Amino acid sequence: MTTPGAYDPHRLRQHDASVGHPAPSFDPLRLCVFTTVALIACILGPLAVLVFALIAIAGYAKARKAGLMRSRCKLGDTRLVLAYLGVIAVAAAVAIPFWVMAWMRVFGG
Repeated sequence: MTTPGAYDPHRLRQHDASVGHPAPSFDPLRLCVFTTVALIACILGPLAVLVFALIAIAGYAKARKAGLMRSRCKLGDTRLVLAYLGVIAVAAAVAIPFWVMAWMRVFGG
């Protein structure tokens, strides 16, 4: 047993209920994720958009099958979200050949 006021490594990092919980600090992780997704989309163009849209469609379809009817997405209804993602996927698929042709002109292919 240690004397009062003496250093006790077992008492370090213990919660003091009288102090309360500290406010969580802001973590801008989403901003980093958004930037990374934008970079991938910039480099890979409509191919990246198609891949992300297909992943999102699979995720929403699975969630809807499991019972999710409303999303936190601004569109709300998961059917609207799936329709939106489907339109984006089709547009990206249509854009891919044009994107490839543009890159071929840039690199002289």
